[in-house]
Amino acid sequence: MELNFRQKAEFYEQGYTVLRGVVPKIMIDQALHEINHSLGEGLPKEEIQTLRARSYCSELQGTELFKGLFQATPAWELAESLVGKGNLMKSGGAQVALRFPGSNAAMQKPPNLSCHLDGMHSPHNGVPKDGKFHNFTALGVVLLSRLDGPYQGNFTVWPGTHRQFEKFFREHGPDYLNNEGMPKIDYPEPVMCEGEPGDVVLTHYMVAHTAAPNHSPHVRYATIYRLNHVRRSAERGGQGGNYPDVMTDIWKEWDGIREIIPEVETNRREVKLHPVY
Repeated sequence: MELNFRQKAEFYEQGYTVLRGVVPKIMIDQALHEINHSLGEGLPKEEIQTLRARSYCSELQGTELFKGLFQATPAWELAESLVGKGNLMKSGGAQVALRFPGSNAAMQKPPNLSCHLDGMHSPHNGVPKDGKFHNFTALGVVLLSRLDGPYQGNFTVWPGTHRQFEKFFREHGPDYLNNEGMPKIDYPEPVMCEGEPGDVVLTHYMVAHTAAPNHSPHVRYATIYRLNHVRRSAERGGQGGNYPDVMTDIWKEWDGIREIIPEVETNRREVKLHPVY
């Protein structure tokens, strides 16, 4: 099973794609049961910021069920079709990513949608404070609850920013991230991804993203997977590392995309299309 040319071309241009109905309902229901059982044991209020930045329900992260939501479903082969068969490592576990409804006071304020790239140290996210950025290849997001509108805790992307960032880092160097923060570019309008339980969002590491505020009455349930190319297997136990080369060559680890680039660019010239950014 693999993505078709149109889906790969969309990923090349936008940096992400939403795949419908990938994870079976029985696995979704089992995962929700385990998460809700865990939450029923109680959450220490003083740890909420850390849980939000790292993962809720840490005891579930490495279980076969939670790893299997991505690795044992068509999501894995679909992701492999972008980077090349056999080029993804089956290592690490799931981030149990929950977004609880905001307070009434917070919902009265204008929504704050500030984007980021993963792999930068912050006080709560567990990334080493070593002056490096700890990047990876891709993000996989499995929706465990329905998102039928904006501001429901949606996984949110800024389409095309992977291509803008590549150009920016070629000019300013990848270390700009640690020295100056997020690149100063003309950011496009963000897209709050909507979908049903079992849908999967695949995103290039270099796409700016965030979680939207949750103004709904429901918890947003999802699991997130940080996917790494096999060449990273020796570093941090296969959990990615400091790879500046992929900041200036964004398709270095993406065999399935590189093979379609000539046709996409040829078609663009023939019909006078331009990149989306």
